Amino acid sequence: MSLVCHIHAGEDLRFSQVDPTDPGPNEVEVRLGAAGICGSDLHYYFHGKVGAFVIREPLTPGHEAAGIVTRVGSAVTRVVPGNKVAINPSHACGACAYCRAGRDNLCRNMRFLGSASVYPHVQGMFREHFLMHERQLTPVDTDISLGELAFAEPLSVALHGVRRAGELMGRTVLVTGGGTIGSLAVMAARLAGAAHVIVCDIADRPLEVALRAGAHQAIRTDRVAPQAVADLADICLEAAGSAAALETCLQAARRGGRIVQIGTLPAQGLHFPANSIMARELEYVGAFRFAGEFDWAVRYLAQRRLDVRPLLSAQLPLAQAAEAFRLAADKTRSTKVQLTAA
Repeated sequence: MSLVCHIHAGEDLRFSQVDPTDPGPNEVEVRLGAAGICGSDLHYYFHGKVGAFVIREPLTPGHEAAGIVTRVGSAVTRVVPGNKVAINPSHACGACAYCRAGRDNLCRNMRFLGSASVYPHVQGMFREHFLMHERQLTPVDTDISLGELAFAEPLSVALHGVRRAGELMGRTVLVTGGGTIGSLAVMAARLAGAAHVIVCDIADRPLEVALRAGAHQAIRTDRVAPQAVADLADICLEAAGSAAALETCLQAARRGGRIVQIGTLPAQGLHFPANSIMARELEYVGAFRFAGEFDWAVRYLAQRRLDVRPLLSAQLPLAQAAEAFRLAADKTRSTKVQLTAA
């Protein structure tokens, strides 16, 4: 039997025991090693929805995970039992115009693990065992821990945001939000050659973590006048998902600069100064999930090109998922909280 976590509605989390299913020809059974709790998982747990994506049937969340291969299907060639694997939660169709153009993160028929964006929902990885198509698995043979390897998905998001930012060599970059994505964006910007990386937040702990992640400078934006951040950066990465953070980006971007929206902003009540963008010739672009960056992320982690361990706050067993959700929501105590199979 295998333990599975389900969210039925806001703050209605339940467990079940299910019999493992035999893998099909191209499927692989994976035992959970570590799975991070993301902001979208928190929204599903506390509110029963993420934006327009509302839970309509019990949903198993979880889309950033790593594990150990336990069984493989008859046609599997990519992995063998015992392999340590990073898991790509994106299952693009591979046939639509966006997939054929190499932009599979925009796939018209995307099935993304742990998401209520489609119905029936795509069940995620907050479970002891699960089946994956072999193409979603990347084996790793270095000594990296499963907890570190589970950062491959959020690191991919940060790498995609930095890729959308364009040339960073020698540039000054501002990142709003010192949480997981913001801190990983700091690391990604430095990998891309940024000369000076500034992080902004409204709390001390995220700023301390971002500095440990490699930021050169930290600013408490709630304690400085708006003029203090004016014209600070060539590139601004919005990773906080707040209207106030976006406003900071719009103030901080230099004339001719670029703003990349990585965070998910509130659907209502957003004041957008379009005339300022026009008059200062700012470029405003979006960065949605990731595409080919997942393989880069796994490689960077496996080779220890960057160190995500300062971001890992706690690991709790799957049976304590409700406690883990509450801890993950408390940004005064945690950055990244993960669930484990035992």
